[in-house]
This record gives sequence, structure tokens and C-alpha cells, in this order.
Amino acid sequence: MTAATLRARAEEAFLPPVVALLIALVAGDLLILSVGQSPASVFAMMLQGTWGNAYGLGQVLYKTTTLICTGLCVSVGLRAGLFNIGGEGQLAAGGFAAALTGLALPAATPSVIAVALCVVAAVAAGGFTGWVPGVLRARFGAHEVITTIMLNFIILAALNWAISTRLRVPETLHTHDVRAGAVAPLASVIPAFHGSAANLSLVIVLAAAALTGWYLFRTRGGYDLRAVGLQPEAAEYGGVRVGRVWTRALTLSGALAGLGGINFVLGYKHYYEDGFATGYGFLGIAVALVGRNNPWGVVLASLFFATLSQGGLAINAVVPRQMVDVLQGVVIIAVAASVPEVRRVLRFGRWRSVRAR
Repeated sequence: MTAATLRARAEEAFLPPVVALLIALVAGDLLILSVGQSPASVFAMMLQGTWGNAYGLGQVLYKTTTLICTGLCVSVGLRAGLFNIGGEGQLAAGGFAAALTGLALPAATPSVIAVALCVVAAVAAGGFTGWVPGVLRARFGAHEVITTIMLNFIILAALNWAISTRLRVPETLHTHDVRAGAVAPLASVIPAFHGSAANLSLVIVLAAAALTGWYLFRTRGGYDLRAVGLQPEAAEYGGVRVGRVWTRALTLSGALAGLGGINFVLGYKHYYEDGFATGYGFLGIAVALVGRNNPWGVVLASLFFATLSQGGLAINAVVPRQMVDVLQGVVIIAVAASVPEVRRVLRFGRWRSVRAR
């Protein structure tokens, strides 16, 4: 691969998000001015409340961990040409399975084994909830948008019933605490993050992002998945079993979302609580789009949206909290609009340079 090719790919990968963020920054300035505040002071307050202190940074990292999982969930599906919007139910299923496993383990179970079993349970539960719409799409042609969003309601309602009637602590909507050995070590034992919800689940999730990137771009299965996403008819003509790829893609997608459940259950509260996944599944769609369906792009986009989310709490005293929600929407619209336009400008510039020679 030549240096010119690498440069062209880098430009197409990084310039559209940068342009989108600049557009969002201008929109944010206008929104802040509309409520009679100084953009410079508000953004400074946001940075101070997130990256500028230990607690804020820890909260950003905590939210980033879950968003990485739901972002990867959506991005893997989109790579296969599928739109999985069931991340919220799959995340909740993973957290519930991790909590049940942690409750069922003998008290003397070593921590390494206990955490590993809970992680496997979370991945398996999320994978199963992704496998169901995958099979329905492959065998019956049921559209994954309909099946995954309906499964969200089914899974969340079923878990709510299980908690409220069978497993909850009295006067609450959460289970009992998991065994001590199943608790992921909190990052708050590090003085820098004292008091925050950040925990070492982030390490496991980053490893999952790395493995996802390796699978997508370094294996035959990942090649088949991407080929089906680009042109299923051509992939099938080339010998790829499209239905099997769809099922595998949605299973992997659900497994990644389910993995995010350990962040809350093992790393933070140490129990499953009804409603903990609210919002994360759908925000994962935005993360995948801004991250351009690349695992490391998803990591960066998760960090960005987590900063906005925590920053909204930091500036709530001077501007409406809903302004951050509007800003997130502006970022998504800007990415959707700027990506094709920036690509067109780049390609036109290269064409002119070639003609000039």
C-alpha cells in the first residue's frame, strides 16, 4: 500500500468526523448564546466537570465502557448490512445473566473464576437475544429492525417481572448482591478515581473491541460478514452463505451488547437493577454512526458521547440539561450530512491534482 493510498484513507476516515464536530461546536455556541451564557465559560465548566477532576473523569470512563459495548453491537450489525436496534434489551439480558451467575456461585469461588463465569454468562445471554432475530431474518425473512425492537420490549418486561416477583430485595427493584468473588475490582481503589463508578470492566471491554477489530479485518469470517454487508447477492454468488452470516453477525452483535452488563453489575452496583440499561442501547446507534463502524472509532465516539453526557450534569446549573441532548442530535445529523460531502470534496481535489499533472 503506497503512502498516497494511506493518506487518502486517513483523510476519508478522520476528516468527516472532524468537520461534523466543528459544525456541532458552532451549533453548541449558538445554543449557549440563546440562553444568555458565554460559550467559552460553559465549555470550560463542562471540561472541568469531566476531564478536569478525578471524579468527573471516572464517571466519563464508566459511561464510556457501556457505550463501547452498545456501539460495537450496532456497528457489527451494520457491517453485515443489518440494523440491530435491540442493544438495550441485549445489554439488560447480559447484566441479568451476570447477576444470576454471581448469585448462584459458591461463596468460596476464586475471584478469577467467578468473574470469568459471569462474563461468559453475560456474553451468552446477549448472544442468545441476538441469535433469535438472526435466525428469524435468515430463515423467515423477518426484518431485524422489527424483531430487535420488539425483543427489547419482551426482554425488558420479562426481566421486570422476574425482579418484581421473584428475585428482588424487599422495597426495591434490584436483586441481592452477587458473591464477593464475582465483583470486578473497582478502579476507585486507585486514588485518582476515588468515589466514581469507573471500574476495571473497561479493560475487558477494550479487549473485546480489539478482538472485534481483529475478527472483522483479519479473519475469513469477518471478510464474509463485510462482503455480505456490501453486496449480499454478490457474496452469495461467491459461495458465502448469507443467512448463516446474518445469524452469526447478530449473535456477535448481541454478545457485545450483553458484555456491557458487567460494567454495572460486577463493576459498580454489584446487583442487577431494573432500568439500568435505559438509553444506552439507542445511544449506541449514535456511537456506531459517529465511529464509522470501526471498533476503535467506536471507542473514541463512546468517549466523546460519555463526555457530553457527564458534562451535561456539570453545566446543568447554568444551561438546560436538554441542551446536551440537542447537541448530541446535532452531532449525528452533522456526521450524516458531512461524510458524503467531505468525501466528494476530497475525491474532486484528488481528481484535479491528477489532471494537473
